[in-house]
Amino acid sequence: MKSILLLSDTHGYIDDKILSHAAKTDEVWHAGDVGPVVVTDKLSAVTTVRGVYGNIDDHIVRKVFPLINTFTVEGLKVYMTHIGGYPGRYSQGVKQQLMMEKPGLFICGHSHILKVMRDPALNLLHMNPGAAGVHGFHQMRTMIRFKVSEGKIIEPEVIELGLRGALPQSVG
Repeated sequence: MKSILLLSDTHGYIDDKILSHAAKTDEVWHAGDVGPVVVTDKLSAVTTVRGVYGNIDDHIVRKVFPLINTFTVEGLKVYMTHIGGYPGRYSQGVKQQLMMEKPGLFICGHSHILKVMRDPALNLLHMNPGAAGVHGFHQMRTMIRFKVSEGKIIEPEVIELGLRGALPQSVG
């Protein structure tokens, strides 16, 4: 069993609250728009990090993370990209990729809108953790914590980090 912290759209922002949650997990998965690579460097100091780059990420982040990251953890195949849409409204080309790859979990970020939903047609779960950063139109900063065991997601939990305007001191 592995414990996972899923976040996205930090846009260069990282604080002690995020790092504290990260330190209690086996892996952090970052669904893009990292901002400066110092964000994932700080996360990597406390746990293993997997991720993808987003549309705002520079050439340094793009050297560290791919556009699409597919991997298997505890028997669960994961497909992660930054701009992907969601069931019924996938971004161009994503549905075809999902049909080819056949993941059990499809992760994206970009929208800053927390969303967890099933796609019965593709037999997968979609997760968008919303935005953990302070830049954007979202009101509440969010992440998702869950465990993966025997190919299944268990104990999913939304973590609210507080209102975007109520800023703790950044460590970034």
